[in-house]
Amino acid sequence: MYSKNRWYYFTEAIDKSTCDKIRSVADDKWMTAETKGANQNIRKSNVVWTCDQWLYDIVWPYMRKANIDAGWKYEIEIAEDMQITRYKPGDHFNWHRDGQNDHLSAYTENNDIQRGRVRKLSMTVLLNEDYEEGEFQFASYGKEKCDIHTPEYNKTGTVIVFPSDMEHRIRPVSKGIRYSLVIWFLGPPFR
Repeated sequence: MYSKNRWYYFTEAIDKSTCDKIRSVADDKWMTAETKGANQNIRKSNVVWTCDQWLYDIVWPYMRKANIDAGWKYEIEIAEDMQITRYKPGDHFNWHRDGQNDHLSAYTENNDIQRGRVRKLSMTVLLNEDYEEGEFQFASYGKEKCDIHTPEYNKTGTVIVFPSDMEHRIRPVSKGIRYSLVIWFLGPPFR
C-alpha cells in the first residue's frame, strides 16, 4: 500500500528561526498531555494546542507533496488543531496509532471539523536537536525496531509525514528537552 515509501520526510526543511518561533507559541501555556484511556505508562509529556493560520501555511505544502510523491494520494480536506509537544527527561509516548483510517476513529464529540472525517496523514516537525535519546520510531513487526533516528532525521526543521494508522512511538528522552509540532490531516472515511 505504501510502495517503498512507508513514510516521507524532508530534512531540515523548516529553518531554525521558524522552529524557534513555533516553540515560542507555547510560551508558558504548557499542560499535561492526555490520551483517552491512557496513563503515564503510555504517555508522559506536555502540550500546547494552536490553530495559528501561519503554521498551517507552512506545513500544508509538505503534506501535499508527501501525499503525492509517496503515492498515497489520500483525499485530504482539513487539518486538526496542531500540538506543540515538549518531552523532558524521562518523558515518552509508547506505541500508538494516530488513527485507524475508518469512520470509527473519527473524533465527533461536538467538533464539526472532525465530524465525518478520519485522520489519514500525520506529520511531526522536529523543532530542536539539542537533546539525547527520545528517538521517533515506527513499529516494524518481525524486526526488533524500525528507527528513524539517523542523523538526517534528527535535524532541527525535519518534517516527517506518514499514514496515521502506522504504529509509532517516542522513546524516553534522557537529557535535554525535545520539542515537536504534530499535525493530523483529515479526509472522508476510506471506502
